[in-house]
Amino acid sequence: MELIARGRDADVYALDESRVLRRYRNGGPTGLEARLMRHLAASEYPVPKVYETTDTDMVLERLTGPTMLEVLAGRPWRVAALGRMLGGLHDRLHALPAPEWLPRRFGTAGDDRVLHLDLHPGNVLLTEQGPMVIDWCNAGAGDPAADVAMTIVTVAGAEVPQLTARLGRSLFLRSMRKGCATDPGGRIREAVEAKLADPNLTPTEAAWLRRRAGGRTD
Repeated sequence: MELIARGRDADVYALDESRVLRRYRNGGPTGLEARLMRHLAASEYPVPKVYETTDTDMVLERLTGPTMLEVLAGRPWRVAALGRMLGGLHDRLHALPAPEWLPRRFGTAGDDRVLHLDLHPGNVLLTEQGPMVIDWCNAGAGDPAADVAMTIVTVAGAEVPQLTARLGRSLFLRSMRKGCATDPGGRIREAVEAKLADPNLTPTEAAWLRRRAGGRTD
């Protein structure tokens, strides 16, 4: 099989022109992830089709197009428009009530919504059919503000060349906030604490989060 993408905890292989294999290196919540993706597809949220699953593998629809992160690197003048697009993807997702079988994360008083909890530019593919959201292994049910806060924390602290320019990163996040109806302010500290528990953080990312948890924003 041809390796076509490598994430922090999974690899993606081409099976043929229409399917890919996403394989978790240490196992993953493939059953729950596949169930949620099928639920979202039935609600017309843009996700790839799921064909098969095992404890470690998911056979998914093969999508053609760059990630939003790749477009940010090659076409930085699109940063504001892409930020608004990401905000709109949050709004579309948070319009969906969470199914009762989805684990609660950052819960509300009862009006829980579907949360991706890793909805950053690397997890959005820009296809001819429109943006498609991938990588649902962290998803849960809860407060939309937490989902937006997790995106802000992830993008702000990410150690990736495409987002190293502080001005571009700030403009992207401001634009995302403008394109999104949810105010994340009350959940930022919780998002920082949750992100610090991620075993895939680089030392630089972990250091930024610890400074943020201590009240610094540099």
